[in-house]
Amino acid sequence: MRPSQYKYDTLYWHQILNGYAMGIFPMGEDEKNIAWFEASPRAILPVENINSGLNIPRSLKQVLNKNIFEIRIDTSFEQVIHECSKRENTWINSLIMNAYTDLFYRGFAHSVEAWYDGKLAGGLYGAAYRGAFFGESMFYKINNASKVCVVKLFDILKKNNFTLFDIQMMTPHFEKFGAKEISKRSYLEILERAMERKCEFRI
Repeated sequence: MRPSQYKYDTLYWHQILNGYAMGIFPMGEDEKNIAWFEASPRAILPVENINSGLNIPRSLKQVLNKNIFEIRIDTSFEQVIHECSKRENTWINSLIMNAYTDLFYRGFAHSVEAWYDGKLAGGLYGAAYRGAFFGESMFYKINNASKVCVVKLFDILKKNNFTLFDIQMMTPHFEKFGAKEISKRSYLEILERAMERKCEFRI
């Protein structure tokens, strides 16, 4: 992952969307600054092809079938991003939280939430722009809570004909779901197609 050589002490919602459209994304360098990054190779979950789907482990299928969690969309975005920031080494500083919260209230950022016994048990957030969804972060307090959110998000993106589900960098978590690493050139080709579309994030 390569950062820009400059740090910035401001971040606005429209800058995030413009950055996404160019293939870069912001991360907090410290509490008062952000830098822009690009990942090569880039990790995505394929949604574009009609036959693309998630690899769902048997144990997770059992969780889904039991309906252990109540899944909600966009009911506690600020709580989700706050929980995602609560880790020892985090890129989610106040600039990130404020800018993405602004994106949420402007209809671009979204949260998928898993609730258990009336409490937020896990979730994820990211931004939908044209034909792409840019996943940012997730958290869980109960096992499998964030995983069921990934499954729900994937279903939403497939249903609404999104072209790109960008997860930036590969993790063991997403590798099990069937995520793939692609070259920068391949990523930009998919991104270009996504930017030519106008999809709605509808449940």
